[in-house]
Amino acid sequence: MTSNNRPDQIEEVKNIFSAYLEKKDLRKTNERFHILEEIYSRHDHFEAESLYTDIRKKNFNISRATVYNTLELLISCDLIKKHQFGKNLAQYEKSYGYKQHDHIICVDCKKVVEFCDPRIQQIKSMMGELLNFKITHHSLNMYGVCGSCQKKRELEAANKKEVEVN
Repeated sequence: MTSNNRPDQIEEVKNIFSAYLEKKDLRKTNERFHILEEIYSRHDHFEAESLYTDIRKKNFNISRATVYNTLELLISCDLIKKHQFGKNLAQYEKSYGYKQHDHIICVDCKKVVEFCDPRIQQIKSMMGELLNFKITHHSLNMYGVCGSCQKKRELEAANKKEVEVN
């Protein structure tokens, strides 16, 4: 994940979230801000359930519903993004201060790799111009089999052949 890695970033996202909650006339609870801090201390894509589990492991008493509801609030104020990478479970990632990027997802182990290629921006600009669209954002997800899973598949295929021969 590409990041500015600024030490003051957590304060910036807290201020954005605080202003958003005020604007929507919602309560500023310690739980909501603790969830925000936990998310911005991560460097991965995560599922809501794993976030909940990680917070509970740190002996912070929080309900599952609070985690899910806070995730929705953070999506609404554009501090996190929600992805469906071809699975039933949604995955999330922080978005404030992060450059546009795309994803390659392994269909076997579900590993998500981020990449950024300037040619995609060029295509986006060209297609917007050509089709008279003002493109506001995009999402590109590619699916395949990572190197580790390819080796695992090859090993399994070799073992299967060996069993068939014997």
